Amino acid sequence: MPRLVLLRHGQSLWNQEGRFTGWMDVDLSESGRAEAKSAGRLLKDYGLSFDLAYTSVLKRAIRTLWIVLDEMDLMWIPVTACWRLNERFYGDLQGKRKMEMEERYGKVQVHRWRRGFRDRPPALQRDDPRYPLNDRRYSGLGEDQIPVAESLEDTSSRLLPCWQGSIAQDLKKEKTVLVVSHGNTIRALVKHLDSISDCEIENLEIPTGKPLVYELDGDLQPKSHFYLL
Repeated sequence: MPRLVLLRHGQSLWNQEGRFTGWMDVDLSESGRAEAKSAGRLLKDYGLSFDLAYTSVLKRAIRTLWIVLDEMDLMWIPVTACWRLNERFYGDLQGKRKMEMEERYGKVQVHRWRRGFRDRPPALQRDDPRYPLNDRRYSGLGEDQIPVAESLEDTSSRLLPCWQGSIAQDLKKEKTVLVVSHGNTIRALVKHLDSISDCEIENLEIPTGKPLVYELDGDLQPKSHFYLL
């Protein structure tokens, strides 16, 4: 039986400060490191093991994965880091405090940017220092692949080739797969797995550091899913 575990990284320094993070490469807070250790212990105590793992190319997800695999004595398994598993690209909001953006744009609009399916935040200019095209980790991508702002729908479209072309193929071989990623990326994947409507997805929150276990059938349809707490 294929088994998939989705894990949002532990609390980051900018989660702690209430900032929009997106593709900015922010590390874990001390609380985030503790959350990652706890997740590793929960997975080990539940009796889970993994054949391979996926993560984004952002250090808060990568470090969470390292800590989890260390706790589980699984640091030897194959790991794939894929930019398609990056957090939603929050455009010009990246690095800015959420409360300040609520004061500027209003709570309703900021909520739509954070939780809505098709709402894009203000775009980032391509000459902005925060624009990632000059970052070596994205040097193999074309300008058309680097977003300037993403809705959750955009994030889903960016994510699905990694799901369909890689992760799903491993699951079809009855591998047990761990994916350590980000809140919105996991929301997009859960929406796809559970066929959640565009409206209902607004209410879905993915907690940091809590493993979400999916037991799947041969067609990768969920038979059950649950958090380890």
